[in-house]
Amino acid sequence: MVAPLSPTPAHTENPSAKPSWLQSLKVYGEPATLRMLSLGFSAGLPLLLVFGTLGFWLREAGIDRTTIGFLSWVGLAYGFKWVWSPLVDRMPIPLLTRALGRRRSWLLASQAVIMAALVCMALTDPQRSLAPMVWCAVAVAVGSATQDIALDAFRIESADTGHQAALAASYQTGYRLAMIWAGAGALWIAARAEVPAAVAGAAAPYQHGPWQTAYLVMALSMLPGVLTVLFSQEPVPAPVPVAKNLREWLRGALLAPFADFLGRYGWHAALILALIATYRISDVVMGIMANPFYVDMGFSKDEVAAVTKVFGVVMTLLGAFVGGLLALRMGVMRVMMLGAVLSAASNLLFAWLSTRGHDVTALVWVVSADNLAGGIASSAFIAYLSSLTNVQYSATQYALLSSMMLLLPKFVAGFSGKYVDAFGYAPFFTATALLGVPVLLLVALAARLQAVPPKS
Repeated sequence: MVAPLSPTPAHTENPSAKPSWLQSLKVYGEPATLRMLSLGFSAGLPLLLVFGTLGFWLREAGIDRTTIGFLSWVGLAYGFKWVWSPLVDRMPIPLLTRALGRRRSWLLASQAVIMAALVCMALTDPQRSLAPMVWCAVAVAVGSATQDIALDAFRIESADTGHQAALAASYQTGYRLAMIWAGAGALWIAARAEVPAAVAGAAAPYQHGPWQTAYLVMALSMLPGVLTVLFSQEPVPAPVPVAKNLREWLRGALLAPFADFLGRYGWHAALILALIATYRISDVVMGIMANPFYVDMGFSKDEVAAVTKVFGVVMTLLGAFVGGLLALRMGVMRVMMLGAVLSAASNLLFAWLSTRGHDVTALVWVVSADNLAGGIASSAFIAYLSSLTNVQYSATQYALLSSMMLLLPKFVAGFSGKYVDAFGYAPFFTATALLGVPVLLLVALAARLQAVPPKS
């Protein structure tokens, strides 16, 4: 097992201790890295099931694009997870924490919530009643956000600073494999379970039964993550001061993590938070309308599954792997700049694709470029977020940072359907590319500050 982090802030890179290419590759076979592969799968599975795949389901069920856009605000649960992250960081779960430890108990509890909520989604037909589906999706999102809090802390505490980029890449690999399954797998299962219209005696293309089957299978697919939690070793916890009373506990759990971050970075914290809040805005805003776009362009479930959910995610895996290696060799900030440029530029390809109609070959090329760029950007960005945390408050601080990453983009994305209805897909994709331009300046400024170590 990789040695645990020491209880000091992890924030700087050491360019003089550059590993060889062989040493860089060996890190992917270490136990901590392999655990992140499985737990990344558990983290990635719920996301598409309440966003991308759900958007395809809802559009096929006849739900309008404006409503689908507003329903993406379910994802604000990820943006506000910092609110309850101090509880995950410090509060024990009766009996469970004593048996499993602080991180694993919260991981297991959140996974149970996700599985139960996915079963409820499977049993709900959005064409008949949309409200129950929304509440089930909210439960999945809250459970998934809670799992992310505990998992990010588990990851940060499981390896030293030099291994965080590799753990992030392994996490992203598992995450993207889960997205293949939650995207292509769910669509493939639903397509195979469809009853031919002639047999069903109905002319409408929408059927609830196939989607029910797909989501029940997705609920069962959380089991690998559950087993990994049960058979993993709890990381060595950072020392937590013993609180004498409730007031002291609340101060340590709620205020200390934020005071520590502001104390270490001072006014630089404003720039860091601005970068975090906008870095993935192009991808997030565009992604909400991706599946409705595929439906409206006439692509079938099988085509979307094969191209965007399998081939595209494989390209993301390649991007994550390349991003992890480049971060070890070149430094995180340079790879972040590369990822920001590529992510914004790739959205322009979707504007071009909207003029091509039902063109599978064009879809392959566009999805390849977009997912390769996203993989590179994600690996570097996760490593950057990890480097900003103090291990004593890893769950709370990382939750705050990763929440900032999603809060503004998810809010803006809620209006994506309304924008498409008003202006069309091509102007929408062009606008999302332009959203990424200010990010380039913020990355450049943050890179200059990276040379100045924060206060101890």
